[in-house]
Amino acid sequence: MKRIALILVATFAVAAQAFAQDWPAKPVKFIVPFPPGGSVDPLARLAGAKLGEALKQQFVVENRPGAGGSIGTGMAAKSPPDGYTFVFVFDSHGVNQALIPNLPFDTAKDLAPVMLVGRAPYAIATSVSKPWKSFSEVVAASKAKPDSVSIGSVGNGTMGHLTLVTAQQMGGFKLIHAPFAGGGPMNQNILGGQIDMGIGSLALLTPQIRGGKMRGVSVAGEQRVAAFPDVPTLIEQGFPGLTAYAWWGIFTPAGSPKPIIEKMHGELVKVFNLPDVRKTLTEGLGMELIISTPEALQQWTLGEMARWSKVIRDNNIKVD
Repeated sequence: MKRIALILVATFAVAAQAFAQDWPAKPVKFIVPFPPGGSVDPLARLAGAKLGEALKQQFVVENRPGAGGSIGTGMAAKSPPDGYTFVFVFDSHGVNQALIPNLPFDTAKDLAPVMLVGRAPYAIATSVSKPWKSFSEVVAASKAKPDSVSIGSVGNGTMGHLTLVTAQQMGGFKLIHAPFAGGGPMNQNILGGQIDMGIGSLALLTPQIRGGKMRGVSVAGEQRVAAFPDVPTLIEQGFPGLTAYAWWGIFTPAGSPKPIIEKMHGELVKVFNLPDVRKTLTEGLGMELIISTPEALQQWTLGEMARWSKVIRDNNIKVD
């Protein structure tokens, strides 16, 4: 019996490997759980175009937005685990389990990790018409006159909002939080003077800062970013250990054939190391490319879930 079992295992392994060698034999679906635009959609389309060239098969991007990315991600989690569906997620993937009641999938168990593509620190910026040159000055102004300084984010429970909640608890100050439906409306309100500043991904705020319309007052990374060497981190400004990153990951339904995941991972490594792709992602999205192993993505996701879920629970944060 043991010999038969070993033969069966070997047979299945050979069959799976042969299946992976033939993959992709039909179009591959890339689910983007956000609308066109933003940062996740162009990442998926860029990857799909390059993979299509290399593998001579279609990689079709489908936008399935809603509920912070959870609707499209849920569709991916429930798709057949055959190696023909992948989902591109954003940092909201690490908070939705704690933020959305009755989420129809288990973030940690129903999706198999493929790759953490990259990350970019969150940043805080204000209109150049405002007086503050650093976040320390913002904190001082808020303490001197409570509830006088307003700051926008792209919604309650988002990474930017959770970072603000943590900073205010650490620093003993209070800002007026103004949640918006997206980065565009937030930026418009900063530039229009309706709010004093905003927190968003570096990709969102970089064009405004480079264009001279906004001034960066802090980044939420472990160190300063090369694009804005004069903008200090939150850590430097009295918030030890406080970091927050936008991040981009790729998953597939749990149970998908491991040889296909390995083949996809290998092809993605090639794509994200192409000079033109690296330039687009690092300069266009302010992304620090990670290009991780599947195991590293899972470890990162679980760490983000544990960290931010505690902030959500402790502060009874609800989605709008």
